[in-house]
Amino acid sequence: MKKIMTGNEAIARGAFEAGCTVAAAYPGTPSTEILENIAQYQEIYSEWAPNEKVAVEVVCGASIGGARSLAAMKHVGLNVAADPLFTIAYEGVNGGLVIVTADDPGMHSSQNEQDNRLYAPFAKVAMIEPADSQECKDFVKEAFEISEKFDTPVIFRVSTRVCHSKSLVELGERQEVGVKDYQKNVKKYVMIPAHSRVKHYEVEERLAHLQAYSNRSPLNRIEWGDKKIGIITSGISYQHAKEVFGDQASYLKIGFSFPLPDKMIKKFARMVDKLYIIEENEPYLENYVRILGIDCVGKEFIPRCGELSPEIIRKAFLPQEEKKHYQVDLKVPSRPPVLCAGCPHRGIFYAVSKYKDVVATGDIGCYTLGMMPPLNVTDVVICMGAGISAGLGFQRAALQGGRKEKVFGFIGDSTFFHSGITGLIDAVYNNTPTVMVILDNRITAMTGHQENPGTGRTLMGQPAPVVDIEGIVKAVGIKEENVRVVDPYDLTATQKAVKDAYEATEPFVIITRQPCALIKEVQRKRAGLFCSVNQEKCTKCRACIRTGCPAISFRDNQVVIDQTMCNGCTLCLQVCKFNAVEKVVG
Repeated sequence: MKKIMTGNEAIARGAFEAGCTVAAAYPGTPSTEILENIAQYQEIYSEWAPNEKVAVEVVCGASIGGARSLAAMKHVGLNVAADPLFTIAYEGVNGGLVIVTADDPGMHSSQNEQDNRLYAPFAKVAMIEPADSQECKDFVKEAFEISEKFDTPVIFRVSTRVCHSKSLVELGERQEVGVKDYQKNVKKYVMIPAHSRVKHYEVEERLAHLQAYSNRSPLNRIEWGDKKIGIITSGISYQHAKEVFGDQASYLKIGFSFPLPDKMIKKFARMVDKLYIIEENEPYLENYVRILGIDCVGKEFIPRCGELSPEIIRKAFLPQEEKKHYQVDLKVPSRPPVLCAGCPHRGIFYAVSKYKDVVATGDIGCYTLGMMPPLNVTDVVICMGAGISAGLGFQRAALQGGRKEKVFGFIGDSTFFHSGITGLIDAVYNNTPTVMVILDNRITAMTGHQENPGTGRTLMGQPAPVVDIEGIVKAVGIKEENVRVVDPYDLTATQKAVKDAYEATEPFVIITRQPCALIKEVQRKRAGLFCSVNQEKCTKCRACIRTGCPAISFRDNQVVIDQTMCNGCTLCLQVCKFNAVEKVVG
């Protein structure tokens, strides 16, 4: 049977067909749908872990226990998971172990553009790169085989275009491999220095065997065309290169991308007149080819920054062949990202925006959008968890410098579970007088409404205990009088909490609790609720517009509220001093 699938769907299918039995992840675009789809296969135990480090540690333990296991994450997630990755590389596996990293060239939804191909040589593990959905499925199956054959974790590197593009996939049957027996072996699985020193030599020997395999692996293949031009490429760059050059070039398509096939590369280079290296971001392939002493052309024409496309490749290598494109006489209006209409985060940001000496350190999630006008609250965003911990450092710098800025650190519920708790402990331990705002909207919102430890359900749809954020806050030592739990739709209560926090001289926590406005159950509950402007009372002061709600606009000399967007949160009603905004129940 054949089916059109995205790369992420195909990776999930490949894990199923390969006999995978345990999978874990933390959601992050472009990788999120991998675990969402794996969870549909009842044969595979699937979970959302609190963060990527825990996800990798879970699958490492499952692998040692004999289960074929897979973890998935976006590229920056592998930074979080690097600690267990580098050590499991020494220990090796029992059941096959695959770690999917989904890179994001062009930074469509990411804070950096790191190229995770560099992790494979750094960690000394095998790496595989598919170029379409069929390869995503097939290569995952091969990755499990390689993992068990060579006693190594395998990095499965994909990118945004491969993850989200669709192509035809031929489906197969599940291979039932079962769960292997576990044999106690402390020299293999306990990495004290005495054992690690021995294992390092084994890892280097394993890499030599992997390189020999790479030279004969069917994942690396030569496609002969015109031999005047030879192209070495991998992943989605292969698809772009084929579109530009077609049969006017020959290709060495790399699918097994660490260790790279040195003999195959040398053979290919000898048989072409000119060698091009076409790859996104870092010159990973190019550097290796040059180390082999082979002359080639690459990054002097292909940019390091941004996502590749056929147009970029064509302009780089075939500028004389200008391709005509269809033109549309329509200017698309700009659409900057904003907090949704009725977003519960808006109330707290509005309240904090009134304090001009507040510095707000933000985090990764919807609340990053607190930086956008007219709220203009967020000053700093680094990574998951830094909404709290970077705020602590900034507060210390201000105190050391004799300045009077007050720091408010913002973090979401899922992000708090991911990596915010340790920052909170640091604040208590070092008595840093910052304000930590935990925005609990009862879901992992920005990545598409995944469950988390605070939602009461697991990835597989099972009921689960709700981890109590307020209880954690108090348990680590935040004094009860320094904790406020508020409904951010209640502007008066929110403003009072912000005032108390601003005046506090000890670590202070505000927890805003209101579910995301886009949760389907919430939308059904609020159906028919909206706000409307009484034009006779409206003075056109535009205070309501300064809340930043996209449902409110000023046109034809009137303030109007789009009833199809509004969900009746009433923030605009509360800021209007003239009672011109009215709540309507439709």
